[in-house]
Amino acid sequence: MELIKPGVNIDFIGRRKIGYIISIVLIAAAILTLIVNKGPNFGIDFAGGTIVQVRFDGAVELDAVRAGIAEAGLEGVSLQTFGAEDQNEFLIRTQAVLDTGDAFARDLTAELAAATGAEAEIRRVEMVGPQVGETLREGALFALFYALLFITIYISGRFEMKWMVSGITAGILIGGVVFLSRLQVSIPLLILAAILITLVLFWQLRLRFAMGASVALIHDVTITVGIFTMLGKEFSLPIIAALLTIIGYSLNDTIIVFDRIRENIRRYSTRLLEKNINNSINETLNRTVLTSSTTLLVLLALLFLGGDIIHDFALTLIIGVIIGTYSSIFVASPMLLLLQGTMPLEEEGEGLEDEPVESGTEAAAR
Repeated sequence: MELIKPGVNIDFIGRRKIGYIISIVLIAAAILTLIVNKGPNFGIDFAGGTIVQVRFDGAVELDAVRAGIAEAGLEGVSLQTFGAEDQNEFLIRTQAVLDTGDAFARDLTAELAAATGAEAEIRRVEMVGPQVGETLREGALFALFYALLFITIYISGRFEMKWMVSGITAGILIGGVVFLSRLQVSIPLLILAAILITLVLFWQLRLRFAMGASVALIHDVTITVGIFTMLGKEFSLPIIAALLTIIGYSLNDTIIVFDRIRENIRRYSTRLLEKNINNSINETLNRTVLTSSTTLLVLLALLFLGGDIIHDFALTLIIGVIIGTYSSIFVASPMLLLLQGTMPLEEEGEGLEDEPVESGTEAAAR
């Protein structure tokens, strides 16, 4: 199946500066959003507290629900609607871990019914202690960091055959992170510093493909988190699972393009790197569009038909797939060209017999 006509030759690399501007604007907006909101909006999984899901048998006013909550003696509570408007469901969230026995449910439903004039039913109660929430939050950050790190090791070994160098680098970074975490260093700052050091080391060790993949993955996660925060969504364990899935999806797309770039560099060693990269993107464009479009169709079905429980999970993946597809073309691949001054790629083609430049049609047929 072909959505892109054979022989297409879109000048992606020639428009890379537009891509840089778009990425910088999106990343700046994401960081600004996180600063204004003082970080992501952590859900109960990470922040701790109690969530009570209540459903009424008729339409009720939000202020009446708040009045009923106050009469029940709950303080420091946030209230939000849940699901479709005609379902009349609300989430009551408090940072305190409440005693949610039979008396709690009975008193709360009675006060809500008296304040709203509608029968109330408690559908769900979740509680997470603050210490457990902090542990889960730190574990999630470590999961994202280690995923990025091990992925870059794989990229270095596969494309540059530097397993030993990247492995030693990873071992040192992991040891340093574990050691400093035991010294009560702030986990977010620790992970951020480790990622920056990783990028510097990749630059110094000339791990070019790993550098391009790392920047693209950090780009994808940062923008996705920023957009999700901008939409006022809560971060929970399923959202972290979605972010890890995005990392894997984006990497898979990047590897396909990188494979073709490496192949073309070796096959046409005298051709300009810019042309090799651009041809490689065009040659894999049909596969990229097909994979992304079919994945989005499934995710859109989950978003609109899967219900409220997996709505945010599907939304996160949709954002990530779009950003990940974009980054494979406009971030990861152009990074190889951007790093060309200090990390030349043509050396991989030395000693190979030069071949004539193929036409777009020949490239597509191959």
